[in-house]
Amino acid sequence: MFGTILQSLAVPLALLVGFGMMYVYFIIVGIDASRVLSFAVLFAPIWLPFILFGLAFEKWMYFVRAKFVYENGRTTLRIKLPQDVFKSPEAMEAVLTQAYNPNSVSNLMESYLQGKHPLILSLELVSVGGEVRFYINCAKRKVKNVVEAQLYAHYPGIEVIEEQIDYASEVKWDPDNMDLMSFHIGKKEDEVLPIKTYIDLGLDRLPKEEEKLDPMSPIIELLSKIKPHDRLWIQFLLKPHAKEDKSTGSMSTKETWEKAAAKKIDEIMKRDKSKKKKTDDEEDEGPARLTTGERNMIEAIERNTSKWAFETVIRAVYIATEKEKFDGDIISPLLRSWSVFDMIGRNKVGFQWRTDFDYNFISDPTGSRKIAYKKSELEDYKKRYFYRADYMKEKDKPKVMSVEEIATMYHIPGKVVVTPGLTRVESLKREAPANLPTGIPPHLQ
Repeated sequence: MFGTILQSLAVPLALLVGFGMMYVYFIIVGIDASRVLSFAVLFAPIWLPFILFGLAFEKWMYFVRAKFVYENGRTTLRIKLPQDVFKSPEAMEAVLTQAYNPNSVSNLMESYLQGKHPLILSLELVSVGGEVRFYINCAKRKVKNVVEAQLYAHYPGIEVIEEQIDYASEVKWDPDNMDLMSFHIGKKEDEVLPIKTYIDLGLDRLPKEEEKLDPMSPIIELLSKIKPHDRLWIQFLLKPHAKEDKSTGSMSTKETWEKAAAKKIDEIMKRDKSKKKKTDDEEDEGPARLTTGERNMIEAIERNTSKWAFETVIRAVYIATEKEKFDGDIISPLLRSWSVFDMIGRNKVGFQWRTDFDYNFISDPTGSRKIAYKKSELEDYKKRYFYRADYMKEKDKPKVMSVEEIATMYHIPGKVVVTPGLTRVESLKREAPANLPTGIPPHLQ
């Protein structure tokens, strides 16, 4: 709260300083500053409210929304995998569908005073010295109970444990003794074009366990090979995709991706060309015929955009707790492991930004910017917060992904994934029968 107040006061104070410098400049060059200032003061009731609103609105919305996040709390759930998983990633799709909570507002008070807005859901794959763990970080209110119930409902034998201390808090920023590198990962092409999903791999038809091809295998295998002194964290930050307008606390209107998908389909089908008016001498050939690939793409787009979706950012952080043992050879396999979700001619998954520069001697000759990026990335990971680092090229921004796409990249793997570092629940726990006799038998009383 105090930080927000100070930031809000900083801009008006800077304006006052600027006006003061301008007044001194007018005096030096011999301009009658009193007339200029009196003219500005005379019309202040017109221009001042707009300036104050522009300066204060963004800070106010940041404050009330931060308050809303604090009131809902956050918790980290550790997922212990069951021995047998015979479900396809569709089970995780069902979990994410139930966890979709846009926090729709009923009135303007909820938006502008209470700060009600969609909260971040974080799916996390973690390797601590080669031990692979699954986590979900979510809001304590409303979301936590839903996630737990759905995981137990769709994955018999699973264990969900609420961590008392967040695992990420064990790593403290110490640039003298540690090193890290962070990547932002997302869709490379138009977000309405889907990546390769479990349906494209045939997992929705529930093949035999030994015939399954789990797309998470390369990533999990890489996580298990991390050295004892290293950490590798992968974070899927999910914000429910919903319409934004003045009623939700946004001064601009942002539609959901259905319209963009329809426009893309029209482009593929060349509908605009087919609707052009034909002359008497031209033969009406109708719409252009689609190839098999175009037809499959249209079907995939329509299926993808018909499901709930999240604005998604994937963050991967490699940490070497001992600076001299930083292993740069892990970077290339980390980036290549996402190629399993690529489909040529449709969409790909790759890195959008990293804590480095193409030309360090120009962009960061002293290395201070790189260190600042690494520190902020570590803190943002712990906060489950995303900050766009690339505003010029428009690459480093959240991309909308459906629950089908997300469930393909993050789900509970079956026994087909036999990575040694992936531990599972050793025995199946069951509740005691409801008709189990209780009390002391009469003959023993």
